[in-house]
Amino acid sequence: MRSHRRFLGAALVTGCLVAAAVAIARFETGSLAAARPLPHVLLWAWERPEDLGFLAPREAGVAFLARTIRLRGSELVDRPRLQPLRFPPGATLVAVVRIESDRRQPPELSAGLRSKAVSAIAQAAAIPGIAAIQLDYDATASERAFYRELLQDLRARLPASVGLSITALASWCLGDPWLSGLPIDEAVPMLFRMGPDGRQVLLHLEAGGDFRDPACRHSLGLSTDEPLRRLPVRRRLYLFHPQPWS
Repeated sequence: MRSHRRFLGAALVTGCLVAAAVAIARFETGSLAAARPLPHVLLWAWERPEDLGFLAPREAGVAFLARTIRLRGSELVDRPRLQPLRFPPGATLVAVVRIESDRRQPPELSAGLRSKAVSAIAQAAAIPGIAAIQLDYDATASERAFYRELLQDLRARLPASVGLSITALASWCLGDPWLSGLPIDEAVPMLFRMGPDGRQVLLHLEAGGDFRDPACRHSLGLSTDEPLRRLPVRRRLYLFHPQPWS
C-alpha cells in the first residue's frame, strides 16, 4: 500500500509538471540560450532534506539552495548547504545562492566585501551538472549599486556555459529602472509572499498586463499554496513548495 501511494504521488506531480510545461515555451533569448538550455519547469529545493528522485530530467530541473552568504560589516559569513538533496541522474541543476545583509551590523558594501562575495558565489559553478547560478538577494535601494557591480564581476568570473539568473521582487519588474542593463539572463518575478505591493501586481496581471522589464519576461516564480488566476504565458516556471516535495 505504501509503495502504491508513493507511485500515485509521483505520477501526480510529474503529470502536473508536464501540463505546466506544455503551456510555456523554452527560454530562447539572452546568453543563456547559448549555454545549456533550462527545462520548462524547475523545482526550488530550499534548506531542508529533499528527495527529488522521482523527477523526469527532460521535464523538470532542480534549483537548489547551494549556499547562504551573510554580509556583516566588512566580513562575509559563507554557509554551504547542510541538508541532503537527491535528484535523478542527468537532471539540470541551478545553484541558488541566498545573500542576506545583517541588519544589526549592516555591511560596508566595499570593493573588498564584493570581491569576497563573488569568490564565494563562483564556487557554486564548480558543482557538477550546474547549468546556471541564481542569486536570491532582496537588495534595498542603498544596496543596488553594490549588487549591480557584484553581478558584473560575477558574470566576468563565470564560464560562458553557466547562465546567470536572479530572483526579483515583483514590484521591480513593473517599471523599476534599476534592473535595466544588468548582466543577467533572467530576472524571476516572485509571485508569492509579495507583501504590501502584492495586490497591485496581481491586479495588473489579472487585467492581462505583463512585466515591463524585458529581463522579467522569461520566467515566473510561483508557490503551490498560492494559486493565481491569470498569468503571462510562455514562461519558465520556478515552483516553490512550503513542505518537502513528494
